[in-house]
Amino acid sequence: MDGMAGTSSKLTWAVHISAVLLVALWLFPTVGLLVSSFRTADQISSSGWWASVFSSEQRTVIRTVDPDDFRIEENSAFAVTGDLFAADEEKEVIAWGTSSREVEAYAPGDLVDLGDGESITVDSEGTYSWKGNEEQLSGRGKRVFATVVSPPDFTTDNYERVLFSGDSTDGMAKTFFNTLTVTIPATIIPIVIAAFAAYALAWMQFPGRAILIASVVGLLVVPLQLALIPLLQFHNNIGIGKGYLGTWMAHTGFGLPLAVYLLRNYMVGLPRDIIENAKVDGATDFQIFTKIIIPLSFPAMASFAIFQFLWTWNDLLVARVFLIDATGETTVMTNQIVELLGTRGGNWEILATAAFVSIAVPLIVFFTMQRYLVRGLLAGSVK
Repeated sequence: MDGMAGTSSKLTWAVHISAVLLVALWLFPTVGLLVSSFRTADQISSSGWWASVFSSEQRTVIRTVDPDDFRIEENSAFAVTGDLFAADEEKEVIAWGTSSREVEAYAPGDLVDLGDGESITVDSEGTYSWKGNEEQLSGRGKRVFATVVSPPDFTTDNYERVLFSGDSTDGMAKTFFNTLTVTIPATIIPIVIAAFAAYALAWMQFPGRAILIASVVGLLVVPLQLALIPLLQFHNNIGIGKGYLGTWMAHTGFGLPLAVYLLRNYMVGLPRDIIENAKVDGATDFQIFTKIIIPLSFPAMASFAIFQFLWTWNDLLVARVFLIDATGETTVMTNQIVELLGTRGGNWEILATAAFVSIAVPLIVFFTMQRYLVRGLLAGSVK
C-alpha cells in the first residue's frame, strides 16, 4: 500500500525540512545585506547584523579638542572640558584609559593623576575635564581609549550617499540607469528574435530544420568565455565595439540558444488543432504567429525574460569587455561595486548598500513574474 499512487510518502517531512533549509540559506544573506545597509560603520565593525537590534560594545580612540583653542584658566591653573561624542550620539562609557596598553584601566568618573599636577577624568556620558598648567595643556588634544556601549542605530544616510551623491566614487544613481540601459534592450531583443526562430522550428517545414535544432542545442554548451575575444574583434572590425550596441549584441548572441530552445519546446506543445484551424480559415503564418502563438507563449517568454534579465543585470564579464569607458559614463553597477571594493574596501556600510541596491531590481522582477517561471520551463516536457 505504501507504493500506491495517491498515498503520502513517509519522507514528506524530510522534503519539507530540506525546502525550509534551502529557503533559509538563500534568505539569511539577503536579510543580512539589507540590515547592514541601514547600519553605521561603527555598528558594522563592532557586531554582526543579527545583533543589530541590541546594544553593542566597542572600543574606540577619541582625541579631546586642541587645548590651545579651548583652554580656560581656573584658580591659577588651566582646564579643558568637552564631550567625547557628538551631541546626537547616545553612547555610554563603561571603561576608559589613557594608554593603548591599558584601555580599560579606569571606570567612569575616576580622576586620573597624570603627574606634575596634571589630571583628567571622564564620566559615563563622555564628558571630560583635563586640568594642568599652561605647558601641559598645549599642542594636540589628549587621546582617550574608551570602551563604550552604543544603542541600536539605523540610518538612511547610506542610501542617500549611494543613490544621490554626486561623487562618482560612491554614487550609484548614474550606474543604475546605465545598467537599465544595458539590461532592458538585452532582454527584449533576444526574445523577439528567438520567438520568430522558435515558431519556424516548431511549426514550419523546411530543409535542414533538424540540423538547425541540433545546432541550437549544441550552442547551449559553448562557454561564454570562449567567444568573448573573437566577438570583440568582430565588433571592433564593424565599428560597434566598446559601447551599448556592442553589449546588446553580445548579450543577444549569448542568450539566443536558450531562448530558441525554450520557446521552441513550448510552442511544439501547443494544440495542433488551433494552428490547423487557423490555416484552414486562411490565416498566414505571420498572423498565426502574432495572434495565436505569441499570446499562448507568454509564460515561456516571461520565464526566459526572468533568466535573461538576471544574467544581464548581474553581469560583470561582458560589461568589462564590451563596455569599457575611461570617463565612467557607461559604467554599470557591477563594475561600480568592484571599484568600491578596490577603493573603499573598509566602508562596509557603503558596500552593503550598493550591493542591496544592485539586487533590489532583480528581486522585484523575479517575484513579479515568478508565477510564469515553472509553467514556462516545464511546458513541452510532457505530452
